[in-house]
Amino acid sequence: DRGPVYVAAVAGPKRAWVGVGPCSGPPAEPLRFVDFLATLVATLHRSRFEVEHAAVELAERYEEINLLYTTSEIFGRTVSLEEAAARILEEIADTVGASRGALLVHDRLTETLQVVTALGFDPKDAPPVPVNDPRSGTARVFREQRAVIVDPAPGDAGDPFQQGSMLSVPILWTNPGHAPLPLGVVNLSGRRTGIPFTSGDEKLVSAIATQIGTAIQINRLVRSSLNQQRLQHELQLANDLQMKLLPKPSLFLPEADVAARVVPAESVGGDFYHLFRLGDGKTGVMVGDVTSHGYRAALIMALVMSAASVHAQTTADPQEMLNAILATIAEELERTEMFVSAFYAVIDPFRRRLTFANAGHPHAFVVGADGCAERLPAGAPPLGMTPAVPATQERPWDPGTDLLVIFTDGLTDARNRFDQRFGEPAVLEAIQAHRSASPKAILDQVLARLQHHTGDVTRRDDLTVVIARA
Repeated sequence: DRGPVYVAAVAGPKRAWVGVGPCSGPPAEPLRFVDFLATLVATLHRSRFEVEHAAVELAERYEEINLLYTTSEIFGRTVSLEEAAARILEEIADTVGASRGALLVHDRLTETLQVVTALGFDPKDAPPVPVNDPRSGTARVFREQRAVIVDPAPGDAGDPFQQGSMLSVPILWTNPGHAPLPLGVVNLSGRRTGIPFTSGDEKLVSAIATQIGTAIQINRLVRSSLNQQRLQHELQLANDLQMKLLPKPSLFLPEADVAARVVPAESVGGDFYHLFRLGDGKTGVMVGDVTSHGYRAALIMALVMSAASVHAQTTADPQEMLNAILATIAEELERTEMFVSAFYAVIDPFRRRLTFANAGHPHAFVVGADGCAERLPAGAPPLGMTPAVPATQERPWDPGTDLLVIFTDGLTDARNRFDQRFGEPAVLEAIQAHRSASPKAILDQVLARLQHHTGDVTRRDDLTVVIARA
């Protein structure tokens, strides 16, 4: 009876209306006023909503910044990745209100995700998770590199990572210009409020997971660098030790003028030479080549040299020497499935004789005054291939003139950038061209020609050269 009431809807995220009335008179003026009032209220509502939203976002940003600062501080003060991971997991769980959590890191050797640290349960209760496990949500998050919020399910009791709602976030390392590299997963559950995790929680934990990923990758690179430095140091020590096992040729003057060189393809190798002063002016010369190279070959090399040093004191017969060496190392050769080509010669300048036994060594020669190279043939396969050892052979020796030349196939098989072998003829030509020079000068010429041939191409095998005049 007192007049109409004019109502208008207020635009905005929440349903609201404004009304004007009761009114008398024409409706035009009340309608204009109610529209103005609806617009004004909508603006006020929108401003209030934006302020509330900004406050929530600011609080989330504060949590994120505070947590990022805390994790940065932890990484800065903590050397151990495991210790840092435990403290960071506690900080994350406390921030999002989780009572249960785990940080898993990818093991590249086993292709599993292994628990580095856990909260709310014993890590021993969580076996490694295969990354290809189709039933594991943790593995799926790692494979797909995508965070998920898992709602509570009846089967949660069997999953050590989940208790109620669970947030699972991949740990990624992002290298500019490259695809993200997955390094692990962060799992959080058992929220104290009982409220499921939100997209805000996911965003917050993802930011921390990225920081964790960077720390893990840096930790791996540092460890790899330290391990590489340690390995290089150990290899250098092994190389120094191996070189010290080789006798110094200068110690055999004046009975014999000997030049020798061993160059391993790796830091340690299986090539070797040995020299013996046998009395009555005789000199023993041995060269061997163990199959393969590296640590295992170096071990066999050391065993052969040790056995040779012992047996050289009891016999000057080359066959007996190789037979005694084989008896000493036969078990190790069989166990490692390796064998040794070995050449042993005894130079007797007073009797003008050279006696030798050759077990599968292809490159052994006597170069005479005329420059002709006579091959000293093998009488049996390499040691370890059969129980047999070569018989002792004998030939004339011209003291002060003849050269005994022995080298391994690492010299002849050395290749240049066109994959061409250096070859035995090139070695013999270098020796024949300088045969009147000292053994050391001849050896230097051989190695100079080798370097000219190969350039900067990496050697594939160990090489040894021994040149003796007596």
